[in-house]
Amino acid sequence: MKEVVIYTKSYCPYCTKAKALLTSKGIPFKEIDVEYDDQAREEMIRLSRRQTVPQIFIGTYHIGGYDDLYRLNERGELDKLLFS
Repeated sequence: MKEVVIYTKSYCPYCTKAKALLTSKGIPFKEIDVEYDDQAREEMIRLSRRQTVPQIFIGTYHIGGYDDLYRLNERGELDKLLFS
């Protein structure tokens, strides 16, 4: 399984939803909280070219935010990305 990395902030409801979806599927993930970590936030922006959270990566592939994660799961494409 490819590594999943999610950039988050503690007060973000979409971050909470994304983590809950991953957890419900038994998918381990590395969480990087960018709320007070300017260096991590800059890294997130550089990698994703977006400033909002969550930003989710599977391996080196940037899938986007919660809505993107949800759509991938609904279409059955999330598992394909994780194991391809």
